[in-house]
Amino acid sequence: MTGQSDKPGRLLDRDHEWALLNDFLSDPATELRLAIVSGRRRNGKSFLLEALTEAVGGLYLTAVQEEGRVPALHRFTEMIAAHAGVRPGAMRLDDWRDVLTAALEVVNRASGAPLIVIDELPYLLQHSPEIPGFLQLLYDQSQSGKAPGGRIVLCGSAMSVMSELLSGTKPLRGRAVLDLRLPAFDYRTARTHWGIADPAVALQVDSVLGGAPGYRPLAAGQPPQREAEFAPWVERTLLDPGRALYSRVEAEFLLREDPRITHRTLYYDVLSAVARGASTPAKVGSMLERSRSAMVAPLEVLESTGYVRKEQDLLKARHPAISVADPVIRFNQLITLPMVDLVERRRGAQVWQSSRPTYHSKILGPHFEETAREWARSFAIDETGLSLGAVGTAEIADPTARTRHEVDLLAMAPGERPQNPRAAIALIGEAKATVQPRGLKDLERLEHIRTLLAEQGHRPHAASLALFSLHGFHPDVIDAAGRRRDVLLVDIAALYGDGPIQGLT
Repeated sequence: MTGQSDKPGRLLDRDHEWALLNDFLSDPATELRLAIVSGRRRNGKSFLLEALTEAVGGLYLTAVQEEGRVPALHRFTEMIAAHAGVRPGAMRLDDWRDVLTAALEVVNRASGAPLIVIDELPYLLQHSPEIPGFLQLLYDQSQSGKAPGGRIVLCGSAMSVMSELLSGTKPLRGRAVLDLRLPAFDYRTARTHWGIADPAVALQVDSVLGGAPGYRPLAAGQPPQREAEFAPWVERTLLDPGRALYSRVEAEFLLREDPRITHRTLYYDVLSAVARGASTPAKVGSMLERSRSAMVAPLEVLESTGYVRKEQDLLKARHPAISVADPVIRFNQLITLPMVDLVERRRGAQVWQSSRPTYHSKILGPHFEETAREWARSFAIDETGLSLGAVGTAEIADPTARTRHEVDLLAMAPGERPQNPRAAIALIGEAKATVQPRGLKDLERLEHIRTLLAEQGHRPHAASLALFSLHGFHPDVIDAAGRRRDVLLVDIAALYGDGPIQGLT
């Protein structure tokens, strides 16, 4: 329908997403085609789609929160008229079927691609729930030539609303050829986006804001470049009530995105319990003095929004471990809310100083572990030559010692199914963000876990052992890695692709 368009230079990364959208546009079919683009707010959906629309000469329409049906109809009509090159007020469209039909007719006559982007769709659906039905009608009529063709992209941040568009018996089920969920930047791309040279500082910024690119223009001043600059930067961004990135306001803003989250106090309590370590519905309920069953629905909502994650043990079928996935919400629940009175009185420096132990144990430590798993999923194969399948965590029983060992990183061999009782293990890893360098005792612990796995019927004999450290390694374990083929050491520079990975010689 239209040729391939080059990605603009202002778009960082997003090569895969740009290629998918280009393929959507270049499909030679003349009939109407639909695409869904969703993702957490501030992940750059609008930035991407605006760039696409501009590159191909399409029509970009965006809804406005709390705008009524009639003003929205009028504003959309004026934007369609402007794209058609007619004077304001020349078009009068009284319902959404007329608006959608007119928009398709205009983009098909215009010189650019026949593309329409409708951004912030959930805002429109609050007052005009009939829009998906009209899109279904136009789609079906277009297949027989009774309605205009073209391409329509529907975009929104309310994940529950966007996922419902294609579910069950909804009008658009089976009619979208592209369902694209735009993720945040990975930790390496986020570092480039923020322009931080020191990987240790980049990791700390990532631990409190994650990879959402929309936070960069909202942050106060220059990003930190040295360890000493991180604390003042946090104090004037996440802990300053007068700033756009004040974590309490941002967390409330994120929770308001989902129309299912009506009793925000309950969801705040659930998030705080999970952030403090309650990893199952029963533990969350116990911490909040509620039943386990009462926690299931709120946790499912939070998981569907991406604010919490459930991670299944790779080796055993047990209740998945729940954790807070969104760094801003995690920071808010653990640092800001417990001392919100002081924060609101502009005592951010005092709050941060008091909260540093919590930050290191509940935020930086878990984030470093998750970053190590992301490295294994995204970069390890290219940078080590290892062949890895599913990556996750596991808990290994040690009957002799009457204890259990938590494994920060476990990677199965390619093709192995999780919970396979005789799984082939490719990588066993430990990631620690403590100030002590990792040493030979840490390697011996991984060797012991490898032995336990073999005793329990798994096949870990070819598994490599990986140590991840934020503060380097003792000479004894460096020497061991230099002599062995089954050990790799990943420091913060290697994690970010700046330095060599030691071992596997």
